[in-house]
Amino acid sequence: MNTPAPACACGIVLVLLSLLTGPQTTTAQKNDIDIYSLIVDSKVSSRFAHTVITSRVVNRADTMQEATFQMELPKKAFITNFSMIIDGVTYPGNIKEKAAAQQQYSEAVARGESAGLVKATGRKMEQFQVSVSVAPAAKVTFELVYEELLKRHLGLYELLLKVRPQQLVKHLQMDIHIFEPQGISFLETESTFLTNELADALTVSQNKTKAHIRFKPTLSQQQKSPEQQDTVVDGNFIIRYDVNRTLSGGSIQIENGYFVHYFAPEGLPTIPKNVIFVIDKSGSMQGKKIQQTREALIKILDDLSPKDQFNLVSFSGEATQWMPSLMPASAENVEKARSYASGIWAQGGTNINGAMLMAVQLLDKANQEELLPFGSVSLIILLTDGDPTVGETNPKNIQKNVQDAIDGQYSLFCLGFGFDVSYAFLEKLALDNGGLARRIYEDSDSALQLQDFYQEVANPLLTAVAFEYPSNTVEEVTQDNFQLLFKGSEMVVAGKLRDQGPDVLTAKVNGHLLMQNITFQTEAKVAEQEKEFQSPKYIFHNFMERLWAYLTIQQLLEKIVSASDAEKQALETRALGLSLNYSFVTPLTSMVITKPEGQEESQVAEKPVENENRHRDIPSGHAVLRSQAMGNRKFRKTGSGSADSWLANRGGFGRQAGAPGKIPSLSRYKSPGPVHYRHLPSHPVYDMSPVLMGADFGPSLESAPAGPDGVFYDMDLRITEITMTAPPPGTSPAVPAPIQAPSVILPLPGQSVDQLCVDIKHSQGPMNLLSDPDQGVEVTGQYEMEKAQFSWIEVTFKNLQLQVRASPEHVVVTRNRRNSVYKWKETLFSVMPGLKMTMDEAGLLLLSSPDRVTIGLLFWDGPGQGLRLLLRDTDRFSSHVSGTLGQFYQDLLWEPPAADDDSKRTLSVQGHDHSATRELKLDYQEKAPGTEISCWSVEL
Repeated sequence: MNTPAPACACGIVLVLLSLLTGPQTTTAQKNDIDIYSLIVDSKVSSRFAHTVITSRVVNRADTMQEATFQMELPKKAFITNFSMIIDGVTYPGNIKEKAAAQQQYSEAVARGESAGLVKATGRKMEQFQVSVSVAPAAKVTFELVYEELLKRHLGLYELLLKVRPQQLVKHLQMDIHIFEPQGISFLETESTFLTNELADALTVSQNKTKAHIRFKPTLSQQQKSPEQQDTVVDGNFIIRYDVNRTLSGGSIQIENGYFVHYFAPEGLPTIPKNVIFVIDKSGSMQGKKIQQTREALIKILDDLSPKDQFNLVSFSGEATQWMPSLMPASAENVEKARSYASGIWAQGGTNINGAMLMAVQLLDKANQEELLPFGSVSLIILLTDGDPTVGETNPKNIQKNVQDAIDGQYSLFCLGFGFDVSYAFLEKLALDNGGLARRIYEDSDSALQLQDFYQEVANPLLTAVAFEYPSNTVEEVTQDNFQLLFKGSEMVVAGKLRDQGPDVLTAKVNGHLLMQNITFQTEAKVAEQEKEFQSPKYIFHNFMERLWAYLTIQQLLEKIVSASDAEKQALETRALGLSLNYSFVTPLTSMVITKPEGQEESQVAEKPVENENRHRDIPSGHAVLRSQAMGNRKFRKTGSGSADSWLANRGGFGRQAGAPGKIPSLSRYKSPGPVHYRHLPSHPVYDMSPVLMGADFGPSLESAPAGPDGVFYDMDLRITEITMTAPPPGTSPAVPAPIQAPSVILPLPGQSVDQLCVDIKHSQGPMNLLSDPDQGVEVTGQYEMEKAQFSWIEVTFKNLQLQVRASPEHVVVTRNRRNSVYKWKETLFSVMPGLKMTMDEAGLLLLSSPDRVTIGLLFWDGPGQGLRLLLRDTDRFSSHVSGTLGQFYQDLLWEPPAADDDSKRTLSVQGHDHSATRELKLDYQEKAPGTEISCWSVEL
């Protein structure tokens, strides 16, 4: 065995998306460790995804270097294998019982090594990381394998892959194969790094049951520009799809003696619901949390069906009910509830026990008075951000009180807002009562997260669902009884076929629908089904057995949460046995990763648990500075090494917005307020050095807490004012007035005048900007006269049942009640049937398709933040287009210019005359900050 000497120097980080939000010290490392091959191969067979990441690196330096393999995988996935091949020798990862690996784990921690190699990062992902020293000219192959069952969420399955090599890769390739015997009904791809230039590297092929997505960019396509060696490949790659289904007993699929039964019938009516919203308004909810909760609650109330009944319970130290009983969700009652919700303010303690018992009593009272419609569903939705502090504060007592009160009659769903809440407490509370828990992440889209969760449970279709199979045909069946089936979700049952079983597997699914029992029946021919999965080209074999094991383990882990102490041992023993037998890294197992002799001893990878992440998230807007520690593990500063250069990298300071000045020493400044940053016209005679007036950087840089490597962490920097020094007298002529950007620029096809600049001078309330029924497109917006900006713009594609709503905060795409949120100036490339969405780093979002007008939404941040609208391909408007802007594409007539002033003309639109003046305007359509154009300006 070749064993490299234990040396360590500056190395590289190989990342499939890093968790860092701040500066990273990887530039110098790129010249040493070369990633010459990175291959992502994901095979999705009947919703079960098997993903293999293979990375090959070589040390091109003359000295020993450290290579770090770092990637992210979905939280619901189980790692099944990891190995390193160094100089032809394979160093595998061995999965053991957690207790057996504990000693190695403890020893690694004692040595100060990174023992926990898997950690939660963000909402959906976990990070895996392993480092190894590489001898000069030596090659290393890393291979990681993980598996997951894709869950149907609001009508779609989602496969999420994260890619971030941080350098150009000679052979970079992603292959995703999907095989669905039911047939693929919908397929879309989305990426946060793809651009129109990279689109040629992406190929998507699809037939009735198969899809193949390949991404294979060349070196030149990966480059940001010919001058830069940095890669553009950095971020998410997402595939979303759904399958064909009918009003039937579902689809049974069989492979190698195992079966899986998918059940999500179409066309069922929605069951009326009785819902109590229990809202925490304690002091810890002050500020943005309660604001977002009010916003979400008001939207959720609008989505109630007239057949529903509802009530609101808000609580702090005491609980208060909106009405003494359940109320029908009539328009009048919903409006009253909206008014009540808008007046919820945060203060006081947290009496969860009292609020929950009040909610149960409301339902009990309605039940006793026979006010709950027969066959309806009763739900309690609890939202809280903290632990109980008033009344009963013992979590176990609260769990028992609530379970005794509900007594199996109602379903409880718990939403934990942020990371101060005890998620384990909420999870058990929900699982004990037929519901589930969900964490709501503190971010700009928290209100949308709440709305999305509500949409998951807003449309119950069946209750008391039970699956039946002949006992002499199947064995070891997973959970086959479910309390509720919701629209857009799917029930999954898997099991093993008995030896010498019949040629046909039959199944019944029984449930309650409104006021009647209903039974679905289906069957599958075993030999015919087995044949479906015999092709080796696009599936991995024995996947259904692994799917069965994966699902069984997940369900056992869920049962452990709500099980009694007596039951836990048996459940853990079975889950552990399956985890070891099928080599899954689960919360009960650990992977021990061996390394060549002379390097750090074995490392241990463990599955994170949701509740272990309390206080982990970095608040939005903060940056963390962290070294990629090599050698002596000290942070090595580059450049001046001053606080100035560090601050300049935090954004909003230094050379941004055309400011070439330096930031002075910051250690003495204090400030209680936020940043006020004014954009001024760029001019060469201005000294753009900012003057910091009473800036508060919390503790001074000298006294700020530093990490063990001397780096300052998590500092909240604020500036109250940035002023400009005026040019000396006589050194410059007066600055000309800046060219203004019009509200909207309209290209006019078929006209001698090709562009019209429209300024909106009169606006009250939302405006119908464009409406074209033939194209199925409608654009509305709210214009703020003070800022001369749109505060929001909404584009609705009626034929696609899709809506895009843009605000200065973010862009929200809603399809089939499902929200996707995108931040401005983050690249986006999404292709779905009938529409392509792209966004560039300048903040220009384009919505286009081959036969429609292209609609552009532009984030505008100077002066003031708002939105701009732009149009392309306007010759595609139909003759039925209308609206404030749409009118200019109907019967447009230009009067001849006046004899004495050819800069003024009259524009006649549908019988109304508008004065048009030839003016210089700022054209923002191509790229910020825009260029000057001469156009005809019209005021509306």
